Amino acid sequence: MPVNDRREIFGWSMYDWANSGFQATVITVMSGPYLTALARRNVGENGVVFELGPLSVTEKSFFPFCIGLSVFLQVFLLPILGSIADYTNLKKRLMAMFCYAGSAATCLLFFVTDSRYLAGGALLVIANLCFGAALVLYNAFLNDIATEDRRDQVSSRGYALGYLGGGVLLFANLLLLQNAAALGIEEGLAVRLSFLSAGLWWGGFSVVTFRRLHSRDAATALPAGVSLFSAGRAELAASFRALRRLPRTLRYLAAYMLFNDGIQTVISMSSLFLSQELFVARGLPEDPSFLIGLILMIQFVALVGALLFERIAAVIGAKRAIVLSLGIWTATIIYAYGWLQTTAQAWIMGAVIATVLGGSQALSRSLYSRMIPRGREASFFGVYEISERGTSWIGPILFGIVAAATNSYRQAMLSLIVLFLGGMIALLATDTDRAIRDANA
Repeated sequence: MPVNDRREIFGWSMYDWANSGFQATVITVMSGPYLTALARRNVGENGVVFELGPLSVTEKSFFPFCIGLSVFLQVFLLPILGSIADYTNLKKRLMAMFCYAGSAATCLLFFVTDSRYLAGGALLVIANLCFGAALVLYNAFLNDIATEDRRDQVSSRGYALGYLGGGVLLFANLLLLQNAAALGIEEGLAVRLSFLSAGLWWGGFSVVTFRRLHSRDAATALPAGVSLFSAGRAELAASFRALRRLPRTLRYLAAYMLFNDGIQTVISMSSLFLSQELFVARGLPEDPSFLIGLILMIQFVALVGALLFERIAAVIGAKRAIVLSLGIWTATIIYAYGWLQTTAQAWIMGAVIATVLGGSQALSRSLYSRMIPRGREASFFGVYEISERGTSWIGPILFGIVAAATNSYRQAMLSLIVLFLGGMIALLATDTDRAIRDANA
């Protein structure tokens, strides 16, 4: 199979363009407010949507519960899925299956109206679960299509294309939403059309990926008389045993768990932090257009940041570039705690965050791809996704505990510095060059 083939690398990168439309439009901006409004209309303010044993899921917790459930299911599915992919030549087919299932579930959100909010929640769980499953297999192709010296560049450009694609679709959908009345359509219909566009965008542009991406033969033969599921479980157990023999790769994963949790928490809590500190705390009405504009700006500046840090990594190395980005993340949090007072400052701070966002994520992926054994890419990227998603509750819980104890969102934001500094220290203590040699051996 070809390596460093420009057509195949472009096809692989186009999947980032395709699936980022779902991430930006559906998950980040529109599905939460829409499903919450439908639930409230049916069960009332903070009414109970359904009981789950001792847990009551209310209209306020309905959307977080759906996202949390999909992530919880991913933690169990993704490593097994990756292990199965390593035993077969079905990696591309499995990726396509989950891609189009997720795309179809997203398109079906168009029909979620009135009392169908529970069906909407189920479709969102399916779509986000498929999104994560396809992403594991997509990441595992990085080692197949690019040699070690090209992976920082390929990974960064994939992320850059993703930020661009997600930003373009989100901008178009927000224009539709803001001009719905002028076009003679209801706001709810505009949101549902946005869901439909995200599903079609995801599935439609993925055709380019699957036309250009080549299937590879399995690196490990399936033992006779063993089912794929049993082999997948055995391979997953073997991957965790292999990690114990690759202590530097394991230490890198621990570092990634910490600083990535910090990154994800800043992203998820930034709207709450800014609306409370810049508007509510000063007795001013919230400004949705400011927050939406900030999200759009971050999408497009992150594109530049991913390409910029690709160049930085080429000069100083991927590990040092990630450490540099974490230093900037830490400084930004300190600035938000001590000096942020105006929306103009928030725009500047958002631009800085966007610059390091793309770089830190893209380089983390490409550096990890060099620390894993040949033939176990999908399985190890399944473990990588556990590191990304399985601990993503730590930062939000830390943020909530500190906010409740101090009655201050600024103190809560400052507390996240522990995750960035802890991740940075663990990364600095990891000999990544030795980790790469150990994996190759």
